[in-house]
Amino acid sequence: MPHRSRDKKGRSRSVRPAHPTVPTWIQYTPDEVEQLAVELARRGFLPSQIGLILRDQYGIPLVKPITGKKLTRILEEHGVRQELPEDLLNLIRRALRIRKHLEEHPKDVASRRGLQLVESKIHRLVKYYKRVGKLPKDFVYNPQALSHLAT
Repeated sequence: MPHRSRDKKGRSRSVRPAHPTVPTWIQYTPDEVEQLAVELARRGFLPSQIGLILRDQYGIPLVKPITGKKLTRILEEHGVRQELPEDLLNLIRRALRIRKHLEEHPKDVASRRGLQLVESKIHRLVKYYKRVGKLPKDFVYNPQALSHLAT
């Protein structure tokens, strides 16, 4: 029986093209795509949600081949930037949910370990975002101060 790699098992999914080009069926100009993205961001959607909406409702598979810029860059240029990057925000929300769970179930050792893992990811990401300038140098992850994000 041939050897199967563990990380490939059950990974059936579509693959993005290596060199994406603008599909022929796209009827939107780069400016129209930018305006759609900015409008969705002003309505409160996160960048990942904007990408899904553009794909599902407008038939725009990827923003970058059409506009030449990534979605987050477009939002920054139009002044609709988020205070925290989306991946960091999601990790912080997860950590806050685990903390809330641990208040009710203090003996849940597995969740305590999960909290350690999530918070170490948060610290690594914060260090990276400070280095590349997406977060201010004085930013500190403080669960109590960020508890308003647990929505």
